[in-house]
Amino acid sequence: MTLMCFSHLRWDFVFQRPQHIMSMLAQNHHGSLGPVIFWEEPKFDAALSVPQIEKYAPASNVTVYVPHLPEGLDAPTVDQALRALLDEQLRTVSGPLVRWYYTPMMLSFSRHVDAACTVYDCMDELSNFRFAPPELVALEAELLACADLVFTGGYSLYEAKRTLHASVHAFPSSVDVAHFAKARTTASDPQDQAALPHPRLGFYGVIDERMDLGLLAALADARPQWSIVMVGPVVKIAPADLPQRSNIAYLGGKSYDELPAYAGGWDVALMPFAINASTQFISPTKTPEYLAAGLPVVSTPITDVVRHYGDLDAVEIAGTAEEFVAACDAALSRSREPAFAGWRKQADAVLAGQSWQAVASAMHDLIDEVIGKDRSAARPYYDYLVVGAGFAGSVMAERLARDGGKRVLVIDRRDHIGGNAYDHRDEAGILVHRYGPHIFHTNSRDIVDYLSNFTDWRYYEHRVLADIDGVRVPMPINRTTINCLYDLELSTDEEAAAFLASRAEPVEPVVTSADVVISKVGRELYETFFRGYTRKQWGMDPSELDKSVTSRVPTRTDTDDRYFTDTFQAMPADGFTAMFNAMLDHPLIDVMLGVDFADVVDDVDFDRLVFTGPIDEYFGHRFGKLPYRSLEFVHETLDQEWLQPVAVVNYPSEAVPYTRITEYKHLTGQVAAQTSITYEYPRAEGDPYYPVPRPENEALFKRYEALARATPEVVFVGRLATYRYYNMDQVVGQALATYRRLVAKDMAEAALSGHRLGETVKTAIAAE
Repeated sequence: MTLMCFSHLRWDFVFQRPQHIMSMLAQNHHGSLGPVIFWEEPKFDAALSVPQIEKYAPASNVTVYVPHLPEGLDAPTVDQALRALLDEQLRTVSGPLVRWYYTPMMLSFSRHVDAACTVYDCMDELSNFRFAPPELVALEAELLACADLVFTGGYSLYEAKRTLHASVHAFPSSVDVAHFAKARTTASDPQDQAALPHPRLGFYGVIDERMDLGLLAALADARPQWSIVMVGPVVKIAPADLPQRSNIAYLGGKSYDELPAYAGGWDVALMPFAINASTQFISPTKTPEYLAAGLPVVSTPITDVVRHYGDLDAVEIAGTAEEFVAACDAALSRSREPAFAGWRKQADAVLAGQSWQAVASAMHDLIDEVIGKDRSAARPYYDYLVVGAGFAGSVMAERLARDGGKRVLVIDRRDHIGGNAYDHRDEAGILVHRYGPHIFHTNSRDIVDYLSNFTDWRYYEHRVLADIDGVRVPMPINRTTINCLYDLELSTDEEAAAFLASRAEPVEPVVTSADVVISKVGRELYETFFRGYTRKQWGMDPSELDKSVTSRVPTRTDTDDRYFTDTFQAMPADGFTAMFNAMLDHPLIDVMLGVDFADVVDDVDFDRLVFTGPIDEYFGHRFGKLPYRSLEFVHETLDQEWLQPVAVVNYPSEAVPYTRITEYKHLTGQVAAQTSITYEYPRAEGDPYYPVPRPENEALFKRYEALARATPEVVFVGRLATYRYYNMDQVVGQALATYRRLVAKDMAEAALSGHRLGETVKTAIAAE
């Protein structure tokens, strides 16, 4: 069986993961895998008139193929030429083929190649690198869809990819210990390094946008008596941008065989990586290599370095320039300890279980499993897998099954349906909401009519009081609130409006939540009702939040004390959970609870995915986590009939740790001798409830939204999937609209398919 490896890294560039693994897999003891073809990116030659292939054999059973193309070809022509060259070479290959990709970009000309197994060995998050082509994200999504196995170059990448594929396996960077241990006994110093004075602090590897050049300069300036040795090619950085100091030596690229000799002449090994998008998921191979060379290591806080090596005495982690210099001082002192010092023994013990041979063997076993797998084994089939059993997922599932006739599986990681609207009877028999009060209100007759298929309604208008130093007044602010707080007797809307206007402070432009309130009601009412509550709820001052936060809460000049003014306000007669049960009660809908997407995706077959969870989680937090605020709920049952006159009392004061108390009998209309209540405590960590509305968070979401657009086989719907703070009716409306768009799209595709079929039939009849 031939292994066809598509790599964006050239074999003769820097010897790293692809070269190690391909060399190992090409060795005879791997049996079922035969020769390795290592296909590189094309080289362009102005003197060339027709495409050509250059071949050479750098290792036993490995052949490198380098396409050479004429200059000036556009992208489609390049793909066409590469496909022709590939097909020509594959005519000489007999037997089954394994496709192995280090870059999704090469799928564009090789997607047609039939293979017994397709592997995506994702060693870096290439889309985060400088000059990444815009089509990379879409091609990676396609590769993930067709790959049998996904390997990752570290655990951070594994965490980012594990929800995107059914078979993702972490293979962190390994090491050829014997090769780098030569550094401990080397007697000669390379000629271009020999004249550099000690102490020497060195780095080898590609010098690119992952390097913190400012840190490098600061280190050189802080310790001018040290020699800083930089070994490796400079890529995607202009030489003029490199920090130039008399004690920094740039020695250029070296071969893999030469590296131990250079490391053997150093006192400390450096990893001065920048903390940016390009380093978010890296798992540097050089960490174990430096340790094998017997060197103490100083690194910036790269996640996988901290995770796997941060506890070793040999490894110093430093974030700032000052900390980095101090860490180098400590490492330098450690390097002067005896050859068999405790820190070296500790590092050697960690390295004892690592080898590229073990990595390659484990990968090979997984490939064998795929090739030998009984692909005829029956698994449950569904037209749609819906992730999330809240409003968005349940509406989508109901419409797909009842209206569309589709077979649907709904899953949820929680042990119940209904999402945050889940309610249940507590020990006192009172219907309580596990995740805080949910009050249904809407102006949409269509949404009411839809939900009325699954529930009767109990008329209910929600009222909220705010506790101001023991005085409870209506919230939102209305004329009654003003009269009570200021001991006034305003009797008309006009009088109330004039009073508020006299206290309002003009703000231009209105940008933040503080601006919204101060410009309407003035600073005193802002500080009384909004500032403390917002600080508790959001963990930041209203002046730091988008205006949308406080814009949701109106200010009134009449005496209307209802919290909402929608035309329809009611509660499901038997509760939200009963409504969801009715919604999902259909013979074409199956429900699985207490399971994650990753737990199920291997065990079922499905055509399409509806995802209602956090969009950043679906994409493995590739660009970082989207910020949310969470809540902690403390539920109590009191041995008294009532606690408060309305369902919810807010506590705006920062002196009170919770934001509100809910008493549920007001919502349900139940009669009982006891009463059940819930305290809400805002939290920074926990289940995601409220997207934090700040410009930088919206910009981050837009990056994930772009990924979603490039993943058309997945439908993203709901609050978390679209990073929006929607009311329940808005989520229902969004889900219904999403379903209608799916139906319209399917009908359009069916019509186009029918047209093509008709044309084919006409052609066949004409030919007869």
